[in-house]
Amino acid sequence: MSSSAEVVLGVFRAVEQRDREALFDLYHDEVEFHEASSLPYGGVMRGKEALHEQLESAPERTWLGTWGPLQPTENECRMEPRVVATDGDEVTVIYTQRALSPEGERFESPVLGLYEVRDDKFARAQMFHYDTAAILRFLARARSSAQTPAA
Repeated sequence: MSSSAEVVLGVFRAVEQRDREALFDLYHDEVEFHEASSLPYGGVMRGKEALHEQLESAPERTWLGTWGPLQPTENECRMEPRVVATDGDEVTVIYTQRALSPEGERFESPVLGLYEVRDDKFARAQMFHYDTAAILRFLARARSSAQTPAA
């Protein structure tokens, strides 16, 4: 049996390495993600199968579909998660969200996440972003530069 912190950090490793198989193996069947509703991937997503279907049918409405194209190297994928507290099955982690726009603009912002492990599986995630307005501005600029044809 793994500790709750080990399960959560395993999820971070799988995300950083873009190892979808390892990630889905760590997810509880009823996994929940809670993100700020203002974000492109915001709101509540429930269920491993629903997440898998959304990654296939509408990846732009997922965290990975939004940030994946903006994290072309290991440096941008690196989140440097640090467990700041645990309480039974709850784990609080601070990490860094990084990205690189097509124009070369770098983005970096801290995120605090509250996670729950149930049945030795990653069951719930709720992220608290430092500045969702800055995230939205960066994503808009990155989208705009990606759609601008080269001269």
